[in-house]
Amino acid sequence: MRRFVIERDIPKVGSFEREQLKGAAAKSNAVLAQLSPDIQWEHSYVAGDKTFCIYLARDEAMIRRHAEISGFPANKITEVRKMIDPTTANA
Repeated sequence: MRRFVIERDIPKVGSFEREQLKGAAAKSNAVLAQLSPDIQWEHSYVAGDKTFCIYLARDEAMIRRHAEISGFPANKITEVRKMIDPTTANA
């Protein structure tokens, strides 16, 4: 599967309480179960008015399908081509 970063514009998401985030995760998980095994959620970063979600998916269309069913926007979808980290300098 391919890795994607999904940028979602969600007003005030950075100030959501734990229960609100828990509910959003549960909603997303329910949709992922419907679309499995062609999509997986790795994790998300919540900041201000956005989330940045890391997903594995068969293709971009699967990301869009998840957004459509879940109701969570997928304002920008970027495929990850390569990954680097501090150890890359030593390779």
